[in-house]
Amino acid sequence: MLIGVPKECKDGEFRVGMTPDGVAALARRGHSIVVEMNAGARSGFTDAAFETAGANIVASTAEVYAANLIVKVKELQPAEYPYLKPGQLIFAYLHVAPDPELAQAMLSREVIGIAYETVRDVYGNLPLLKPMSMIAGRLAITVGAWGLQLVNGGKGTLLSGGSGVPPGRVLVLGAGTAGSHATHVAVGLGAVVTVLDIDAVRLDALEKNFAERIKTAPATEANIAAEIRTTDLIVGAILNPGNLAPKLLTRTLLRSMEPGSVLVDVCIDQGGLSETSRPSSHSAPFYLDEGIVHYCVGNMPSAVARSATLALASATLPYVQMLADNGLAEACAIEPGFADGVQIYRGHISHPDIARDLGLSYTPIARLLGQTIPC
Repeated sequence: MLIGVPKECKDGEFRVGMTPDGVAALARRGHSIVVEMNAGARSGFTDAAFETAGANIVASTAEVYAANLIVKVKELQPAEYPYLKPGQLIFAYLHVAPDPELAQAMLSREVIGIAYETVRDVYGNLPLLKPMSMIAGRLAITVGAWGLQLVNGGKGTLLSGGSGVPPGRVLVLGAGTAGSHATHVAVGLGAVVTVLDIDAVRLDALEKNFAERIKTAPATEANIAAEIRTTDLIVGAILNPGNLAPKLLTRTLLRSMEPGSVLVDVCIDQGGLSETSRPSSHSAPFYLDEGIVHYCVGNMPSAVARSATLALASATLPYVQMLADNGLAEACAIEPGFADGVQIYRGHISHPDIARDLGLSYTPIARLLGQTIPC
């Protein structure tokens, strides 16, 4: 199969979909790989390293999108839409639920969109979302501490506190991968940490891990309202895979917080969990709304592009190999959870939650896979 690795064009996106090691592994299996010039430069992977691994370096995006399978990191950007072709496999974080224009572009061009964020393993876990959720969770406390600085509009609170100075207060909404890693870093800094979630099992696991160093409670409206009044930093880490995030934070709730407090919305890729959340970027990461500093960067892990690329590419490579070796239908037969990642198939929405959020009709992927799939 001909596999294309484009240079990411989203603002501040420095990761790359594959590493030279991944290219070498695919080349050994008889596949051809084209990599766009400088695609890995900001992640520390040179064109020469990709060439040595067996890739063909091309100068234009159009040459990359001539491939049957596109392996990238972030959702397609408008500049990439014209290069799409019917039957082309797009393997990436798709995030179509909050972006009807992106969904329509993929539907009208009849591509096959396979989303990292909804691929499941045999245990029902999300193996391609987990590594970036881990990094985003850890970064959330770092960028939240940065947002609390006066220069960014924050109230000037030091999360760790100091001699004779009380530590800051952190509220983590969600006890999944991102939330648990945010909790780990916040506890390490010495902050006072509260975690809210609707899943008692996850809360129990965190309590066992951190003993008396955190407080946990169910994520009810009353508990959220009570906690945010004294919180310096909120980390929004609620996960509904592929779905729009629930709007847990209203403007009224945010007005009850101290001005200069910070919200880091890790859920922004799925629309965000606050009425005030809107996408920001690495070039302009913070904005003020209702007196609260918001950080809503949808590609947070790109801030540590080298580490993030290594983690993501390691997780996705077995699936890329399976897809390239066997085609989509056989890949889904081999790994049934892979079918959960297929959100768009040749003009159809093939994931029920995506169809619901977009208000479009749904066609089961099992039915669609009876069609001929070009590979």
